[in-house]
Amino acid sequence: MARGDEPDERQTHGGHGDRRRRDARQGEQVVRAGSLLVSSTELVEATFRRTVVYIIEHNEGGSLGVVLNRPSEATVEDVLPRWSELAATPATLFVGGPVKREAALCLGTLRVGVSIQGVPGLRRIDGRVVLVDLDADPERIAPLLEGLRVFAGYAGWTFGQLEGELQNNDWIVVSALPSDPISADRADLWADVLRRQPLPLSLLATHPIELERN
Repeated sequence: MARGDEPDERQTHGGHGDRRRRDARQGEQVVRAGSLLVSSTELVEATFRRTVVYIIEHNEGGSLGVVLNRPSEATVEDVLPRWSELAATPATLFVGGPVKREAALCLGTLRVGVSIQGVPGLRRIDGRVVLVDLDADPERIAPLLEGLRVFAGYAGWTFGQLEGELQNNDWIVVSALPSDPISADRADLWADVLRRQPLPLSLLATHPIELERN
């Protein structure tokens, strides 16, 4: 996983339209755009401990996603005031990962039933979740979105890297809800996502934040 060592940008940005989307299968786990990676209880590295990563791209070039539950102290108003009114509560800039923290990525959740055909600045990731171009016109996009979330940086994996981490049981792969990228309840998104899974995964939600509490 990327911990500040950047993957080749050719593998994580641009030119993906002609690449075949592939599934990474490790046991029952299937990764695709729109999956959530939930860190395992054994993954204790500070950057990814108790994190939930939304996968934006997963293909032959590698994988790219953003951590959904790492808020920063900066507000969207501070860094991108044009988008602050559309930012979901809390209207905070989130730390998407260790790679390129000077760059911003934006996820949005579409309103039910809207079409984005012919709308510049929106690219569908999965279902109602879209990637928002922050150079687009917020006024044109605003009526289409329930809300958006802005992330500084991202998490990236080169080809085969994520598969190795899945084999090592670093991550649990689950399906995302359309509301996950803009969820207002960020007190413990990690536990919330696990709690809604079937048994026995849901039991992991009770794992203590500090092991010494056991």
